[in-house]
Amino acid sequence: MPRRSILSTAGRERLLAVPDTREDLIRHYTFSEADLAIIRRRRGPANRLGFAVQLCYMRFPGIILGVTQVPFPPLLTLVADQLKVADAHWDDYGQREQTRREHRLELQAWLGMALFSAAHYHRCVHQMAMLAQQTDRGIVIADALVELLRQERIILPTLDVIENDKVLL
Repeated sequence: MPRRSILSTAGRERLLAVPDTREDLIRHYTFSEADLAIIRRRRGPANRLGFAVQLCYMRFPGIILGVTQVPFPPLLTLVADQLKVADAHWDDYGQREQTRREHRLELQAWLGMALFSAAHYHRCVHQMAMLAQQTDRGIVIADALVELLRQERIILPTLDVIENDKVLL
């Protein structure tokens, strides 16, 4: 029996979406001098671009970009422009799985973020249960959960975990 979906397709897409207006992209993804310093320590344009894109996704929306996922094209262009490299270098990023893993661990430490764990899950179930007593709208609870995890500097889990009815209801 297929699992019941609590969120609409639009709700699922919006929950972890990258900003799509030029102003929001600039606001969220303009690098500071400290950002540029850590990015410049990567060797080669592909690694600098890949590291920078991973930094963007980890900072906001708070996720790890999967190996098969392609960055949002306007975000990729903005990042490449700031680094003065061609966005086509993305295709060469992370040929070694170890490179992406090392970048993720370094970014996690630098940003002070933690991976979503079983302990976070249990605490969230308790907190979202209290909110679920006030509303039956899954998106309201999912938004609250995502905001809580962002505030606590927790890398967001997959949408399936967020939508899990034990967490949201």
